[in-house]
Amino acid sequence: MKNNKKRNLLLSLILAAVCLAFLLYVDKFQHYSMLATVLKKGAIYSLVAVSLNLLNGFTGLFSLGQAGFMMIGAYTYAILTIPVASRAAVYQYFDGGIVQFCLPMVVGLILAGVVPTLFAWLIGLPVLKLKSDYLAIATLGFAEIMRAIIQWNKVGPLTNSSNLLRQFANFDSVLFPFIVSGICIAIIVLIINSTYGRAFKAIRDDEVAAEAMGINLAKHKMQAFLISSFFAGISGALLAMFQASIQANAFTSTMTYEILLIVVIGGIGSVTGSILGSFLYIACSEWWLRFLDAHEERQLRRHTEPMPKGPARQLRQRGHQYELRHTNQDKAQPQARSPVSLLLHAFTTLYPTPRIVTMRKSGLSWKRSRSRPMCTSTVCGSVSES
Repeated sequence: MKNNKKRNLLLSLILAAVCLAFLLYVDKFQHYSMLATVLKKGAIYSLVAVSLNLLNGFTGLFSLGQAGFMMIGAYTYAILTIPVASRAAVYQYFDGGIVQFCLPMVVGLILAGVVPTLFAWLIGLPVLKLKSDYLAIATLGFAEIMRAIIQWNKVGPLTNSSNLLRQFANFDSVLFPFIVSGICIAIIVLIINSTYGRAFKAIRDDEVAAEAMGINLAKHKMQAFLISSFFAGISGALLAMFQASIQANAFTSTMTYEILLIVVIGGIGSVTGSILGSFLYIACSEWWLRFLDAHEERQLRRHTEPMPKGPARQLRQRGHQYELRHTNQDKAQPQARSPVSLLLHAFTTLYPTPRIVTMRKSGLSWKRSRSRPMCTSTVCGSVSES
């Protein structure tokens, strides 16, 4: 048993050393590459995914309010760390805002977790009495309400309303989000392996049995909710530092669904799965599958182009689709033609007609076909080709 522990510890140290060397290499030689972007954003999302997994996977509380807590943490950090000299430019529509001091980065990062915890305590008192889907709907509604309040003009001197918050302290190193997320995830793991974590798991498995064993359900649910919101607020501050600007419209319900997707991909109740799932999701959405967006843009541009005028326009009459083109503009060569069609093509090339109409009849319905040059003279008659 002791040998297994020593071996696992040694393997963990070797893995940590390899990861540290890789991050140092990326930070020095590929600092502005897509790989560095994926690593930094993946580290941030891994923290919020583990915090959500603590609530959904280990305690059994189905919450959808992580985007709201991230938004509160991001705004708290941004408001408190904007330099005083820059506040007039940032709060240009609100006379420089009402906050006229600047806190260090570390203090702002801690307060970014404390303020969402206070909001979580306020809404947790009535909301945590709900269960299952009702709790999810209540927390999702809280996130949307907070997003609307932050964009309210009445609180503009504090939150800058719907305008951007920028020029606050941020990070430039790849190691910084990994260090902060690693420390926070380590704390969450220690909580899960403690007596509180065992109480959370007992509540998840069976609330009636846990209450019969003397576990205070309301107290431990509130503790899990507060811990999750604290680390979600810190991840929101890290996201604001990563983006170098912040706006409430970015923290929609879609962000919560993305985090929930990461938790499900990695496995509910698995810390390692949440970490790996976050990097996998960010790599796919930001890098590997980006070509799908370009394909969709091309398809959308193709379908939204204005209708051409003249002989190239397409008409739809009585449910039949006709294609009108100039024979002089049709330069495409046929793929496979019979000798008769080749002769017709040569004849129409020598004696072109102003415009042609090509139709194809199949059964009782008319279908669209490729327009090809054909002879329309009285000698050849009208010819249609499949």
